[in-house]
Amino acid sequence: MRSPDLQTSGRRVAIFRAFMLFFFAALAMRTTYLTLFNEQAVVRADRQILTSMSLEAERGKIYDRNERTLALSIDTPSVYALRSEIEDTRVAARKLAAILELDAVALEKRLSPEQGGNFVYLKRWISPEQSKRIEALNLSGIGIHTEPKRSYPGKELAAAVLGFTNIDGMGVRGIEQQADRWLHGTRRTVGVERDGHGRLFAVEGVDPHTLAGNDLMLTLDARFQASAEDALERALEKTGAESGIVITLDPRTGEILALAERPTFDPNQFRTLSYPDTRSRAFADVYEPGSTLKTFLVAMALDEGTLVPDQTFDCEDGAFRVPGRTIHDSHPHQILSVSEIIQVSSNIGATKIAFDLSAKAHYKGLERFGFASNTGSGFPNESNGLMRPWKKWQPVDHANAAFGQGISSTAIQLAAATAALANEGVWVTPQLIKARRSSDGQWVNERPGKKHRAVSKESADLVLKMMESVVSTDGTARLAGLKGVRVSGKTGTAQKYDVEAKRYSNTRYLAWFTGIVPADNPEFVVVTLLDEPKGWAHGGGDVAAPLFAKVAAEQLRWRGIYTEAKPKPRKSVPQEESAPPPVQLAEKKTAPRQEALKEKTSLASVPVRQANLTLTQVGDRLFLPDLRGLSVAQVKEITAKAELTLVISGSGVAVSQNPEPGTVLANGNKNVAVTFGRPRREL
Repeated sequence: MRSPDLQTSGRRVAIFRAFMLFFFAALAMRTTYLTLFNEQAVVRADRQILTSMSLEAERGKIYDRNERTLALSIDTPSVYALRSEIEDTRVAARKLAAILELDAVALEKRLSPEQGGNFVYLKRWISPEQSKRIEALNLSGIGIHTEPKRSYPGKELAAAVLGFTNIDGMGVRGIEQQADRWLHGTRRTVGVERDGHGRLFAVEGVDPHTLAGNDLMLTLDARFQASAEDALERALEKTGAESGIVITLDPRTGEILALAERPTFDPNQFRTLSYPDTRSRAFADVYEPGSTLKTFLVAMALDEGTLVPDQTFDCEDGAFRVPGRTIHDSHPHQILSVSEIIQVSSNIGATKIAFDLSAKAHYKGLERFGFASNTGSGFPNESNGLMRPWKKWQPVDHANAAFGQGISSTAIQLAAATAALANEGVWVTPQLIKARRSSDGQWVNERPGKKHRAVSKESADLVLKMMESVVSTDGTARLAGLKGVRVSGKTGTAQKYDVEAKRYSNTRYLAWFTGIVPADNPEFVVVTLLDEPKGWAHGGGDVAAPLFAKVAAEQLRWRGIYTEAKPKPRKSVPQEESAPPPVQLAEKKTAPRQEALKEKTSLASVPVRQANLTLTQVGDRLFLPDLRGLSVAQVKEITAKAELTLVISGSGVAVSQNPEPGTVLANGNKNVAVTFGRPRREL
């Protein structure tokens, strides 16, 4: 190449270099200007690259007392949108709606920048398959990130106790709500960058352990819980009851080992549930406890000195008049001891014990057993129960309180009160939380709840022994018997109050059983409730007692006490000809009492010649007599005189009837079912 040509090429290179240097210098100046002096440009750039996101912390786990997992959080994909980065909202909405099963028009509206704000969730907690399909679309402004979702591996197991969290990870029912502050981790807002496809990347490291919540151990035993729920489910199927509750409680510590409820729900599906249906009935709902209160009455009367263990009471052959009401026993009795009053569940005997105890002492005694105020367990929405102040009690209120009418309690209150009898008279706060574990990894036991003395040890021990007679051949709960294990218990059959009719129903009942096992060295208190069992057998001894036996036998085996449900045999009875004929009772006691009632209330009586019984009737209200021990012909004659509709099953003599003796039939209710069989003595 000649020298002039080299000179020309050198000048061109120099010019190009100068141009490039000028270009980069100008670009640097422009960048410096935009970065340092033009704030609007800086904000626009940051908006395109930087944003922030609120990171939900992983919630602490919930375990049973043996560290079986009951609740945990799992990472689940959620789909979000950055509105400013979406190129075509209509196209994006149409494609996403097909995968997310959403309405395309509504989704397009949510994606519109006019909605305000840039970041928006389109759907939380989508499936892994949906996540993969959305990522394959590669839509600008649309991204996937994982967040914790609460999961309950046992599904319905202990659902009412555990409760659940809402979509934002806050506890809104049960233990999740009670311990929300402990379980909930620290939510943190962090800066993130996004690439050209809208995918987010954190600009700072986040240690998940610094955000995670703390763990919780419950007093529940998952084995106890599962067996109780299974037994309750079967009992509801058998009896047709509307709902039911089973509570197993350690009387010494107050720890709740099982709390089964039906109907129930799956907390994993909380978004499909009615919120009121997710309450814990054991803590929130109140019921009349019926005759289960008689044991506490006897204990407090013994403590006050108004009653002695060997005292007897005349139970007036089944009818006792108090101002405002006549108290009836389901089976007529005459002279009963204190133990027999509990054994056969005499309303009249309990009323007379209560009248010897002042209304104030009766009320204060019930307070000491935990009625009229919530237990202090800390469980959300726990009810106080209902009990009128003693100063407002009329004699009829005092009588009703003796056998559990006019007073309402929760199932957990009744369980805690029963536990006080099993714990030598000391009432202990029921407890659901056993221990807590924070980030240091060590379990720390929960502080025990408050306790106080309800009655003396001597009174509690006496009543506990009396309660054994209830689960005997002669008691009301022979079906609660266990093989080789002593059982103390008490039945309760409470009529439900009909608000519309403003009276107690003759067809709707609550069936209770409160049991303590073993009676000589209590391990458990087990309370069973069936709400509105159907059929002829609807009493506590008929349906709640056998439910107790099944639950208690299973749970005792896990404590190394091997037993099984074994009903006590029926009491052997003489043949019909040697049994005391009903006519003798009617002539000796019942008839004069009914004559006295007739004078006071102008009752019209219809004599029954063959059986020598009297049917007492006022208008359409009929007092149903005791038909047991009568022949088929006698029962037919009695019911025909009163124009009752009779349903007969079996043959021989009447051994049971429904409704029970002493029931007042009204409002056109004319149905009476009588079962006949081998004669037996009244219990």
